Parts: sequence; structure tokens; C-alpha cells
Amino acid sequence: MTTPVPSKTAARRVVVGMSGGVDSSVAAWLLKEQGWEVIGVTMKLWPQDCMTRAEDKCCGPQAIADARGVAHALGIPHYVIDEAVPFERLVIDYFADEYKAGRTPNPCVMCNEKLKFGNLWDKATALGASFIATGHYAIAEHPSPESQGAPILRKGLDPKKDQSYFLFSLRGEQLARALFPLGSLTKEEIRGIARKLGLKVADKEDSQEICFVPGKDYKAFLKDRGETFQPGGFYDMQGSYLGPHEGIELFTIGQRKGLPGGAGTPRYVIDIDAESGRVILGGEEDLLCEEFTVNRTNWHDEPPSTPRKILVKVRHGHTGDLAEITAGPNDTAVIRPLEPLRAVTPGQAAVFYDGDRVIGGGWIARRTTTVTIPANPEAALA
Repeated sequence: MTTPVPSKTAARRVVVGMSGGVDSSVAAWLLKEQGWEVIGVTMKLWPQDCMTRAEDKCCGPQAIADARGVAHALGIPHYVIDEAVPFERLVIDYFADEYKAGRTPNPCVMCNEKLKFGNLWDKATALGASFIATGHYAIAEHPSPESQGAPILRKGLDPKKDQSYFLFSLRGEQLARALFPLGSLTKEEIRGIARKLGLKVADKEDSQEICFVPGKDYKAFLKDRGETFQPGGFYDMQGSYLGPHEGIELFTIGQRKGLPGGAGTPRYVIDIDAESGRVILGGEEDLLCEEFTVNRTNWHDEPPSTPRKILVKVRHGHTGDLAEITAGPNDTAVIRPLEPLRAVTPGQAAVFYDGDRVIGGGWIARRTTTVTIPANPEAALA
């Protein structure tokens, strides 16, 4: 298995998704150095009324200007495509709907699957390109034409920057036409290349936020968007009513802030019942999870019909823990960690690894708590 390189028989044109940052800029240069015919494309993802709200966002106006400047410096063509409507429908609507369902969304995974390696393919095809490249820190290994094997997704070699977690949902046909030129490099090496090239984005700060949420305040974003919140009540693990809350959308599993006090020990959000509007609170020990289910699984390997020990990451910052994983019906899988995991959060991705290889993943489903809620518990609150 080798990363695809230009050859006399292979198509040599690649579209690079350029966000205006140092990573995608160096990715474009690396591919050009390898002999690819590189075309830079930047997706305008912000609606027009949002374009002045965050100049430095990876999909905002300053990003477009930076990407255009880099493309000019590298001597490659550059196009801007307007994906604001699909982005609103496929990513932002999903983001809001997940909170309404009592889940915590992962919009970066959705954006990669639906837009960067989804809608962008239509533009790449129109431009005669056979591959799409991005500045992700991951490795896509492609089989030789003779082997007719499947592509392999691996972690990036820089453990601090690896982004393979956000790419797990790419289907085989998407991964087969994906290039990740930065997978074997560190961030410092990439910045060093950009400095040698004299690129103005060489020391541009990395975006650490969800690109469409200003100031990391998703609650304010949802309110500004006109979303209505579902109020309800707080309950403890014994079913006792603890007080009202203003909306399930304001909470996520493991949250400690903004909860009613008086317990003597810290309380955490253990469960969110969207149907009833109930937010269940408990102690830190109640956050531990011994078994959970994922749905909408995407396998890059044979799904295990019997329990198989696999490393699982339940959030991007999670280093991973061993678990026994068994594939179930209807694209589900059951995960039984060898040691209980803390704050397994519905709506987040659980990604499976064999060493550095991504072998699959799915979306964490809600755990059913055993809390019994008495009739009219609010009336019992003195």
C-alpha cells in the first residue's frame, strides 16, 4: 500500500481544499512539488449576513483572501464556490437538531463527509480532477491498480495533531479519491516549509473553534439563530425533582456548570431525555459507562460478528481505551470497554483503531438510565 503519486498512466490533476490556513497552503505546495497539477478551491460556507461576524474563520472572507493570495504565490489557479446553502442544511441544521434531540453534535465530521469530500467532488469532477486533497493530519494509503484493494485510513504521525477521528465516516469511494499530504509531517515542519516559501500565512494562528460558532458560545449562537429551547426539570438519580431548567439544549453529558447545588458533592449531567425535557444529574461515579451502542457505523474493515478487542476513542481528545466491540444489526455495534469510560456522550463519534489504522466508527446512542420519575414530581418540591 502506498500513497498515490503521479504516474504516466494516472490522472495528475487534484483539487485542494484551501481554507486560508498554513496547513492547506503547504498541502497545495507539496502536491505541486510532487508533480500534481494543483487547483485550489475555497468553499464559502457563511451566509451573506454572517460574513462580517468573524473575519478570521476558516470559511469567512479573510480566509478566502488568504487562500487566494497563497494560490497566487504558488502559481496555481484558485476558485471560490458558494456552499452556504448546503452548509446551512447539512451542517448547521444538523448541529441545532442534535441539541434539540438531547445529543452533542460533531459538525466537523459531518462537514468532512457531506461537503469537503461530498459536494466538493462535483466541482472537482467538473475541473477534471481525480483526487481531492486537504490539510488534514491523517494518512490515506491507496492500493496499487493491480491489487484492487481498498484504501486505508491511518493516524497522522504527529499525535498532537492527528485528525483521523474526524474522517472516520468517509466511505470507501470517498477515501479512494482523498489525499492527505501532511500526514507524515509535524506542525512545526509545516510552518517551517511555509516560512521558507515566504507565505504570509506561515504563522497564522490555528482555528480552535467550531467555524460557525463565535467565541465558542454555541448557546448564544443557537439563540441568535432563533432556535426555541425546550424547558423542563432537573432530577437526581433517585428520580427526585431538583428544579426547573430553561432548555435541554443548554446541557451536555458530563457538564458541571449551571446546575442546581445543595448536594454536598459536585453534580454532573448524566442523561438528557429530550422527549420529556428531563435532565438527570448524578455524581462523578454515575458518569462511568460499562457498555454503550453506536449506530450508523462505517467500517473500513470486516465488521466483527463476535467480540473483538479494539481501541476506541469516544471524543477527539480521548487517547483511546481498549474495548470489546461486536457488530450488530442495522449498522449498529455494541462497545464494552475493558475499563469503564467516563462521560460517553450521545451524538459524538466513537472511532475504532487497530494500531494507527482506522477500522471503523459510529455515532454514540443514548444510554437508557434506570431513573424512576414519580408522578407530578414538581409538586413535591418544597
